[in-house]
Amino acid sequence: MLKKIPVLMFVIFAFCISSLTFVSADEASDVRNIENTFTQIVPDRKPDIISPSFIPGMYEVVYGAQVMYMSADARYVIQGDVIDLKKRENITESLRSNQRQRLIKTLDESEMIVFKPKGESNYRITVFTDIDCGYCRKLHREMSDYLAEGITVRYMAFPRSGVNTKSYYKAVNVWCAKDKHDAMTKAKSGQALPKQECENPVEEQMALGEDFGVTGTPTIVFDNGEVVPGYVPAIRLHGILEQIKKTAL
Repeated sequence: MLKKIPVLMFVIFAFCISSLTFVSADEASDVRNIENTFTQIVPDRKPDIISPSFIPGMYEVVYGAQVMYMSADARYVIQGDVIDLKKRENITESLRSNQRQRLIKTLDESEMIVFKPKGESNYRITVFTDIDCGYCRKLHREMSDYLAEGITVRYMAFPRSGVNTKSYYKAVNVWCAKDKHDAMTKAKSGQALPKQECENPVEEQMALGEDFGVTGTPTIVFDNGEVVPGYVPAIRLHGILEQIKKTAL
């Protein structure tokens, strides 16, 4: 036979269940308000994630790897990193890395321009690049050094000047060329390529770059979601990749 539940305990239990219901309803209402607010700002896309943050009264709003924090009343937005001083952890960057790692898995390598070592490839990087970017050109001039270190380099287009600009059309010419590798090398050396038109992923890759939080080129993304902005020499990059590999073990 079941034991009788004391009246006081029953009242407390019922109150807790009721409170949980109200909290859930409040949270759902907050999320709707926040989503509606961001829909007015970015009408063509809903946030990927809206969830309570580690900051009481604030919600995480995530687009790709871009993270913002909004007050429950959908009035205030904070952009910046949240640091857990007790754990010595950048909570925001951890979330960004997780999102980048998720995005990396969705990329279609067939739409990239990929340079692979002749021998074994021990590492892989994804590089958002601009044909006219000086340090992008420097990185490409040293491609043989990266390949010698066993690093596969996967290029994604990110002309910083935007769509329908000279840099944009240079990227289109490369991605539409029959020999994309040769076209990339020629374009990065300053040679003018024949004008090409085809169905290409340049604009889509630019949008993906924004999701990754790319603000400049080159931007190097590792498979674990970490990012290195700017040019990195092959030997140093190999050291970073080796350390990431050891940490993952």
